[in-house]
Amino acid sequence: MYEIVRKQRLNPTVTLMQIDAPLVAKKAQPGQFIILRAEQEGERIPLTVADYDRQAGTVTIIYQIVGATTQKLDALEVGDSLTDFVGPLGVPTHTEGLKKVAVVGGGVGCAIAYPVAKKLHEQGCQVHSIVGFRSRELVILEDEFKAASDVLRMMTDDGSYGEKGLVTNALKALIDAGEKYDEVIAIGPLIMMKFVCKLTKEYGIKTMVSMNPIMIDGTGMCGCCRLTVGGETKFACVDGPDFDGHLVDFDETMERAAMYRDFERSQHEHACNLLKKGEE
Repeated sequence: MYEIVRKQRLNPTVTLMQIDAPLVAKKAQPGQFIILRAEQEGERIPLTVADYDRQAGTVTIIYQIVGATTQKLDALEVGDSLTDFVGPLGVPTHTEGLKKVAVVGGGVGCAIAYPVAKKLHEQGCQVHSIVGFRSRELVILEDEFKAASDVLRMMTDDGSYGEKGLVTNALKALIDAGEKYDEVIAIGPLIMMKFVCKLTKEYGIKTMVSMNPIMIDGTGMCGCCRLTVGGETKFACVDGPDFDGHLVDFDETMERAAMYRDFERSQHEHACNLLKKGEE
């Protein structure tokens, strides 16, 4: 059993948990993920490693409450335990040899971008972090990004915090101002990563993206995370989750991801109704 040693609400729909999992913490790297079950009869879900402390033996996960399983997970408190916490899985993000990198995070994808920025910073790389949210109340991990970044650009769609605009606006401004990056690493919604890649392709800057958003079972067996990269079929959870963004067929991936939207919405509504009945 894997005990929850810390729980923190980051915004109205996003929660951070630290889990006592020393064997996972010993091997975890940025970009990798774990598979957990909140309860014995629960669904298995993949969540990216948001941080780890090898000495304390803890692994941090950050999740958004979007369906029945994350609602059940969020009902647990410090001192409760998860049934399963398996990992680390997936290919770690490549960080070696990079001297100057722009890390671009969008929404809850910032939970995946942060450990990458942190490791790059620890390796002596110059890190420019660009993070974007819809509004001020949804901002997460600001202090953590400040500590791991030489430059931090905070963007909000409505201008309620930081600068008004998209992450691509900030990235373009930095490039046009003369910043030269060895690589751009983009992690967030598919549409965001698509347009980051479209921008960087114009400038000839290598760009890696995390296809974590399309993972479901984390093993490749369900086939739902398959995508086309450079004309070849890949699986995000087995071959990735990181891929060369200039080779990813984002239009195909977004069309496939939308196939499950109605089902996910119905499951979320069903879970909400069950919770309400339980409270009555």
